[in-house]
Amino acid sequence: MNTIIAFILMFGLLVFVHEFGHFIVAKKTGMLVREFAIGFGPKIFSIKKSETLYTIRILPMGGYVRVAGEDPEIVDLKPGQHIGLLFNDQEKVQQIIINNKAMYPNAHVIEVESADLTHDLIIKGSLVGEEQSMSYQVAENADYIMDEVATQIAPYNRQFGSKNKRQRALQLFAGPLMNFVLTVILFLIIGAAQGVPSEDAKLGEIQPNSPADLAGFQPGDEIVSINDQSISRWTEFQSIVRENPEQELTMIVDRNSEKLEIDVVPRMEQIEDLTIGQIGVMPYVEQSLMKAIPYSLTETYEWSRLIFESVLMLITGQFSVDMLGGPVAIYDATDQIVQTGFWNFMNWTAALSVNLGIINLLPLPALDGGRLLFIGIEAVRGKPISSEKEGLVHFIGFALLMLLMIIVTWNDIQRLFM
Repeated sequence: MNTIIAFILMFGLLVFVHEFGHFIVAKKTGMLVREFAIGFGPKIFSIKKSETLYTIRILPMGGYVRVAGEDPEIVDLKPGQHIGLLFNDQEKVQQIIINNKAMYPNAHVIEVESADLTHDLIIKGSLVGEEQSMSYQVAENADYIMDEVATQIAPYNRQFGSKNKRQRALQLFAGPLMNFVLTVILFLIIGAAQGVPSEDAKLGEIQPNSPADLAGFQPGDEIVSINDQSISRWTEFQSIVRENPEQELTMIVDRNSEKLEIDVVPRMEQIEDLTIGQIGVMPYVEQSLMKAIPYSLTETYEWSRLIFESVLMLITGQFSVDMLGGPVAIYDATDQIVQTGFWNFMNWTAALSVNLGIINLLPLPALDGGRLLFIGIEAVRGKPISSEKEGLVHFIGFALLMLLMIIVTWNDIQRLFM
């Protein structure tokens, strides 16, 4: 149960932060946000505030921000159609009743001659039974109502496509950017709470009955040299120890300004196909907020580099699809990590957040990066690719991504349960 709760909270946080980036920029640039959704599938909770419907859906594996103009607007008033009109205090049409007009006895029922709900915001028509044509000005925030469900119209200036290239690109980029911001914040919290490992070759915790403990090392010892080779950084010390399993190493340490010589034999450890040496020490940890700030940025950069390199290896064929993990693998890893403690779970969440940010920036159809690519092409061409062609590309890309997800999930199931 703990794993299920942790998994849902983790994915909920990652998706919320990502979609909030899209949402806030859409709002700031004047786009009409129809829905802010966490999860997919049937709604389990919804509330409408101002113009936006906020929903939580049953499958916690994603989410979306539905901005007007990204999908075709569904209102379509045809000549000869009978509709009902209700007006606001400014005598502008506030509600357009598509069906069930008998439920709105105060509505003016007209026969439509023409309608423009995108640019001019005008409906032309005549009252049913009369011949005189009239023009009705429509309010920018008018609702059209079908089957008792109200949906706000989207004038062109509120649609995604009406914004300039910079605004549209920023709205798309804001989602992945927020994942990077979340990663930095999580690593900052981790560094401030747990301390930041020192880059110096200084020892922190000594594991009981380890080779280092038995040899006489103490917390705070600083390694000066190993087998007459000068040491100044933890990575140098760690590398030599790992490369010399079961080989005696003579170390000079600085303990309270006194130089001591200590011999130690790293024990052999097998990690998958790799044999390494370990002596059972942790790096010295410094408790400092000023240290935690650069630490959070460095960790975010290192994880970004590692994920980017992995993507390149997948593209160049050094990784196969069989090696990829999907939701099942992530759940299994989360189950194992949750059992090791809260801070390891925080590290895992930070790593997944930067992973989500990078994957979404890949120039693949249906992802933020793919849509950014189309804006880049528009900037080069001087005009956008037709919405029909772009929509077809994204549809095909989305179908292929879903196929990849099915394959990866099947691989997970085979690997973990068969």
